[in-house]
Amino acid sequence: MSLARVPSATRCRIVAVRGGHRIPYRLMEMGLVEGAEVEVVRRAPLGDPLQVRLGDYELALRESDAELIDVTEI
Repeated sequence: MSLARVPSATRCRIVAVRGGHRIPYRLMEMGLVEGAEVEVVRRAPLGDPLQVRLGDYELALRESDAELIDVTEI
């Protein structure tokens, strides 16, 4: 399941980060790496972007970027 499909207030673990050449590295530099635990905090009214909590900070991700992150629920 991709991170973009996870309901709000759900914790999950990153399994893989897919994509072309630059996008996975940009996401991994932000801490979205395999094995990291993330929580979808909320979504914008139209669904994009979504706010995720990663450790002690929060990120806003475009839905297109969140589609590249495969997760499993905890």
